Amino acid sequence: MLFNSFEYLFFLPAVYILYWFVFNKKINVQNSLLILASYFFYGLWDVRFLLLILLSTLVDFYVGQKIFSQSENQKSRKLWLWVSLFFNLGLLGVFKYYNFFIDSFSDMLTMFGFQANDQWTLTIILPVGISFYTFQTLSYSLDIYYKKLKPTQDFIAFTAFVSFFPQLVAGPIERASNLLNQITSKRVFNLNQAKDGFKLILWGLFKKIVIADSIAPIVDDIFSNYGDYSASTLILGVVLFSFQVYGDFSGYSDIAIGSAKLFGFELMSNFKFPNFSRNVAEYWQRWHISLSTWFRHYMYIPLGGSKVSKLLSVRNIIIIFLVSGFWHGANWTFIFWGALHAVFYIPVFLMGRNRLYANNVVAENSWLPNLKEIAQILLTFTLVSFSRIFFRSKDISTAFGYIEKILANFSFENYLHPEGYRMVDYYILLAVFVVYEFIIRRNERNPFPFKIRGVRILAYSLVIFAMFLFYDDSSRAFIYFQF
Repeated sequence: MLFNSFEYLFFLPAVYILYWFVFNKKINVQNSLLILASYFFYGLWDVRFLLLILLSTLVDFYVGQKIFSQSENQKSRKLWLWVSLFFNLGLLGVFKYYNFFIDSFSDMLTMFGFQANDQWTLTIILPVGISFYTFQTLSYSLDIYYKKLKPTQDFIAFTAFVSFFPQLVAGPIERASNLLNQITSKRVFNLNQAKDGFKLILWGLFKKIVIADSIAPIVDDIFSNYGDYSASTLILGVVLFSFQVYGDFSGYSDIAIGSAKLFGFELMSNFKFPNFSRNVAEYWQRWHISLSTWFRHYMYIPLGGSKVSKLLSVRNIIIIFLVSGFWHGANWTFIFWGALHAVFYIPVFLMGRNRLYANNVVAENSWLPNLKEIAQILLTFTLVSFSRIFFRSKDISTAFGYIEKILANFSFENYLHPEGYRMVDYYILLAVFVVYEFIIRRNERNPFPFKIRGVRILAYSLVIFAMFLFYDDSSRAFIYFQF
């Protein structure tokens, strides 16, 4: 079920009414309702996916108990942790990466003159959201192993934690110390929290429908036919894709966080206006925060983090970005994308500027950024957008062909919308969007921060009108569902 579908428009209020006004007497009953709703939500893609998420739930619930019970036996604790690692990463390995490794091995054999065939490849579909919920359950086992968390004895609560529908298929990737603790605690209806949830849902739908989906046909056309277009159009395609993927993914996160608020839960922030970042390090503190946090806690710090020598720290950074790229997809394009970000990040780290902007926003105490900040933002946006050529391309050769076409013979042309609409309308839309996000940049949880009631109503009205104007019956799936 898609957040931007009419099905969700009926599903969410129905679950909400049952949750607060029918099954609101006992926590276990509410949690059971959440499980049923979540399994229905997820099973609409393919009912077979439910078996995988149930198996992941059973394995990590049991493993958590065993790791905790063997607190004095480090060898046994480590063995049970490996069970969780093997199972969860094994799921990813089979469904997401198996054919990639087989194809890469076949290509290598062909390169050395040996005959390769495809008899070892599997015809399987990638379960939606498998990269997200396997990392979430795995973090539970890891936190117990590192003695940061005690396992829950409540299987219903744990099942609700793993399958919670607002963030099941594309995050935020929650840790049990945050979400599970809320699931095991009594929830009290809070009208202000519900209002905040509706605001985030509205803003997330705007970013998805009006920003991401409206420019998606343009991006698809340019990337699919890059050989037919001038350099200026190819650059336009890259810039628009950056806005598309941001509107798509941050829009999903807003809807997820807003939906969770309706049921009394507070999920972690996943985006904090990354397009206003002043270097790549700040960008990764503001983009897909739950994944960056996961890699920092469970890979970067165990590898030694930045508490080792500079050389080893650089090694750790390279590992994290390569793994992050591979997490996004079984394609060399994603690995190359991760490697590029490592290249962009390392100079910032070596200069000691990787935490420089961790606790403030651009133009912290002024209405407008200064010239230095504007230059920093443009440079960061350019680097990040350039890397997305690999993120968007179907293979490495296509990505380099796209770049070569830009560099070989630079020329300018007026791009015509594939469906005949005026491009200037899209430029104005994106300019207004950027300005508005800059205005609200200090609080990603409140997209409508205006104190005057009339101004708020006007903002709501304009957003709703724009969604009706841009809505397409053929709703597009969210980009990160493929991961």
